[in-house]
Amino acid sequence: MKSLFTFITIIFFGNIQAQNNLPKADIINTGYGELTVQPIKHGSLVLTYNGKTIYVDPTGGNKAYTGIAKPDMILITDIHGDHFNMETIQELDAKNAVIVAPEVVANELTYTYKKNSIALKNEQGVHRMGFFISAIPMYNLPETEDSRHTKGRGNGYTISIEDFDIYISGDTSAIQEMKMLYGINLAFVCMNLPYTMDINEASEGVLAFQPKIMYPYHYRGKGMVSDTKKFKELVDAEKLDIEVRLRDWYMK
Repeated sequence: MKSLFTFITIIFFGNIQAQNNLPKADIINTGYGELTVQPIKHGSLVLTYNGKTIYVDPTGGNKAYTGIAKPDMILITDIHGDHFNMETIQELDAKNAVIVAPEVVANELTYTYKKNSIALKNEQGVHRMGFFISAIPMYNLPETEDSRHTKGRGNGYTISIEDFDIYISGDTSAIQEMKMLYGINLAFVCMNLPYTMDINEASEGVLAFQPKIMYPYHYRGKGMVSDTKKFKELVDAEKLDIEVRLRDWYMK
């Protein structure tokens, strides 16, 4: 029965990918059930587990999510337009979704969506729908008042399913709070200058906290795309049993 469910899931998401021109979805065994990972674009992705669908930083309008189940939960990392897009949230008909966001974003939600929102500060957490969501700091180094991402404004997140832990970096450097993460099973880590960090700094961060599986994402910067293949080589060279999965987050 489990194999049949997996087969049906693969066919279902395969049709969605062909329809929306998206990278293929991955199915990951958490030990408690199957987690589907669907890259969308840049910093946007969809996680599906146990009949619940989590959208992360949804942008690109409803058309980017054609055929994908409506969100039960939305995680937003920051106020910038490639992470928070009110028009997309409205197009998704997400009135019943729980929106978890930093205060700076929660304050910008219209009433329809704000009433179901949870504003988290760094290091705060909340239980919802069988997930424990923790807000992790995300910020640029060196810390300056005029940096694009100042400490305390935005949130990275960890999502815990029992003891299966997922990390979403948001826009950040390889900060100490990232390096001190422990027991991460699945990670999504940014790497795009001048907004976040280069592949060398990103590899330093990933090698420090050693997730079992990680995806480079949010890797297109100002006029350039980071060399994710080189990033994978840097991580693989240390032989720390980290599986780097490369996907095309910028399919046309």
